[in-house]
This record gives sequence, C-alpha cells and structure tokens, in this order.
Amino acid sequence: MELKDKVVLITGSTHGIGSAMALEFAKHGAKVLLNGRKELPSELAGELDKLSATYHYLQADLANTDLKDFAADAWNVYGQVDILINNAGLNRDKMFIGMKEADFDQVIDLDLKVPFFLSKNLIKKMNKKRSGVIINLSSIVGIHGNAGQANYAAAKAGLIGLTKSIAREAAMRNIRVNSIAPGMIDTQMTAVLSEHVKKNILEQIPLKRLGNPSEVAQTAIFLAQNDYITGQNIVVDGGMTM
Repeated sequence: MELKDKVVLITGSTHGIGSAMALEFAKHGAKVLLNGRKELPSELAGELDKLSATYHYLQADLANTDLKDFAADAWNVYGQVDILINNAGLNRDKMFIGMKEADFDQVIDLDLKVPFFLSKNLIKKMNKKRSGVIINLSSIVGIHGNAGQANYAAAKAGLIGLTKSIAREAAMRNIRVNSIAPGMIDTQMTAVLSEHVKKNILEQIPLKRLGNPSEVAQTAIFLAQNDYITGQNIVVDGGMTM
C-alpha cells in the first residue's frame, strides 16, 4: 500500500507509541486521524504542523463512547479510513488475588472490546471498498503473561486471537489484519518504574535497552505497506521473548 493520501485512524494517539505512529504516518504523507480523552497536546500539534501534515483530532473516551457513531464520524472526516490502528489501552495492575472485578472489566473494555467493536464498524465500510488495513497493539505480556497483570495479559492475548480470526474472515475482501506486540518501550508507562525494576528488566533484554516508540511506529508502517502480510503478530521487544 502506498501511504501518501491514505487515511489512518490511530486511537490513543496523544502520547507514547500512539503519537509516534501519528508522526511516522504523517511523514509518509498519510492523512492522520488522532484520538485521545483530553485535548490534543500543543507539542504534538506543533510537530505535525512542522511536517505540514493533514490531520484531524477526534476527542473521545472510547470506553464510554458509542463506537458506531465514532466510526461514522471518523470516516466522514475525509470520506474514508484506509488504516485503523487500535492502540488505545490502559492497565490496572494488581496481584490476581486482590484484583477486583472493576479492575478486570476496565482493562478488558478498552483493550479488547473497543478494538472489537471499532474494527467491526469500520470493516463494514472497508468491505465495500475491498481494501483496508487493521493493526492492533497487543503486548508480549499477552504471549507469556506477567505477575500482577492478569487482566492486561488476558486482554492482550485476546487481541492476538481476535487479530488472527478477523484476518481469516477479511482476507476475501483484501483487508489485512495484523498485531504488534511491543516489549518494554520507553513511554510514560515505563517511566514510573523504579531504577531497581528497570535494571531487572534490562537484564532480561538481550539488546540491553528499552525500545523507542518510533521503533514500534516503524513496524506499523511496514505492516501497512506490505500487501502480503496478514494474520501475524509481530514482536518488537529487543529479543526479550525469543
């Protein structure tokens, strides 16, 4: 897929991996639909403006939004959505024994159910065009689990299964569906970790460093451009789960 003038919708794109993907797609000439719960950060808007990017911001808390209406609003901005990237997510980390139902539900709702329903609403429109790309942001935690993240691991493992299942159904309409499983990436989520915890994590990573959001963004570009990859989960983790 040639990305110039294609429309990409990236949920949860005001910071971290999401904003890195927004900037990377803008550099490739795509029209970018951004999304977040709060106002678009002026710093990110400034960077997009420097790129002379075509972009539009859709402010919404997707866990508490009518996703059919949101999908329609996103589509109507530029009359199409060629690429959907389900990136919005949250974590409510607690040990399993003390995890409350609300902790579980909140993570499942945003990290798994939102990608399901948003993909469902947009893929109907992609079917008519017989073209489209969906990229889901999973996690290596969805592959090997992690203490204190039973809810997050369940959601991200489910997202991998969802990706592969939709990919089988959508292929007949030339719609490709893949997921990316980042490892430890240098974002707000990892910034709160203590130096002791970070040191222990780095000992488990063969490349001995955290990943950059831009490295995940480059993977999304690759998956959007390559027309013969579907149903795959691409791990970006510095060798942590090799």
